[in-house]
Amino acid sequence: MKIVTFNPFRTIGIPNIQYIKPEHMFQKKEREKIEEADICLFPEYWQVNSLVYGMKKKIFPNIQSFHLGHDKIEMTRALWSVCPENVPYTEILGKNKYNIENVLTTFPYPFVAKEIRNSMGKGVFLIENEQQFLEYAERNDYFYVQEYLPIDRDLRVCIVGDQIITAYWRIGGWDTFHNNVAQGGQISFDNIPIEAINLVKQTAQKLGINHAGFDIVFVNNTMYFLEFNILFGNQAFQTLGISVEKIIHQHIQTI
Repeated sequence: MKIVTFNPFRTIGIPNIQYIKPEHMFQKKEREKIEEADICLFPEYWQVNSLVYGMKKKIFPNIQSFHLGHDKIEMTRALWSVCPENVPYTEILGKNKYNIENVLTTFPYPFVAKEIRNSMGKGVFLIENEQQFLEYAERNDYFYVQEYLPIDRDLRVCIVGDQIITAYWRIGGWDTFHNNVAQGGQISFDNIPIEAINLVKQTAQKLGINHAGFDIVFVNNTMYFLEFNILFGNQAFQTLGISVEKIIHQHIQTI
């Protein structure tokens, strides 16, 4: 099996692999390597359409993972389509005066406003007064506004291929609003609820996603998806001694 990777750090140890810098993909020699490859791993988002629709290549993560995970609007609409009861109350609105007033009269303080494309807890804001929302509105052409859920942790469930490879709590650190490890959150592998594992597996299967870290919270005995990230961190895997690369290699041989 001939494999091309555009991200060497996520594919260390996979055999028969060649690295191509993403920005070089249209150069003659590099294009020939892509054409000869059976599959291309971890392209950047801007490469995906050219690889799949133009060059007719298989990619990993698959195109569903890329398209649905690229921004929170597409992600939330996809989740609404398969598990609406597991999505916090959310409004997705264009920027105008009417929608600003609509948000301010609809959502009690505090509420959450997010940037459409961001990860690792960045671009997520706790809105506690009108001025804070107006500042958010000034910087964003689309509003992604969500009810505030009182939590001190969330559950990250990671799927590769069709299997859950690990799950862990991210417990709030110095910034109790953000539980992300990148924002000071701590990892715990204790008391992982099986119902969350099953929900993620079912949802990923329905959406056709084969590489993502899903973030779930529990409020009043209900599970809610916050988001999923197709490029998730590896600190938990290192702690457990899990080789994600081996699992990826096993999976892509079945595609």
